[in-house]
Amino acid sequence: MKTIILGVSGSIAAYKAADLTSQLVKRHHTVFAVLTENAAQFVGPMTFQTLSKNPVTSGVFDERDSWRPTHIDLADRADLLLIAPATANIIAKLALGIADDALTSLALATRAPLLIAPAMNGKMWLHAATQQNIATLKSRGAEFIGPGEGMLACGYEGLGRLWNVSEIAAKADEILLRGPD
Repeated sequence: MKTIILGVSGSIAAYKAADLTSQLVKRHHTVFAVLTENAAQFVGPMTFQTLSKNPVTSGVFDERDSWRPTHIDLADRADLLLIAPATANIIAKLALGIADDALTSLALATRAPLLIAPAMNGKMWLHAATQQNIATLKSRGAEFIGPGEGMLACGYEGLGRLWNVSEIAAKADEILLRGPD
């Protein structure tokens, strides 16, 4: 059983992260969800807590029963940091090393592999800044899955959909089986 930290950022695709949580738990992983403030506007922490059977972190000051900061404790326990959905905003913060919330602080503190499943408007995905941020993260060893093509929440059709949840879970398994480099 491996520990997966599931980072959920503020995209309409956040509701699919609930299904992803369920699928990862069924694959016998321990899942801890870390929601950005924007993600919690789409899907509440109780959903992830119920599906994962673990506490949910949504703020840097969400301390539990320990003197250790929760985001550092989770960073140390992680076998994989999976961010799904990953918005252009969270990708930019990761590339620039900005740590202004629990998820980005945890991302800077962990040494676990990073798997990113983007979901955003196609124009945002193709923007030069986003593409540069993706290249930066890939150069640091981050892996990406997606985005897919189809109808987007903004009404456009094109690139930007969250990748199939079952395939994201399978990619997480693949990375975990591979082990540390």
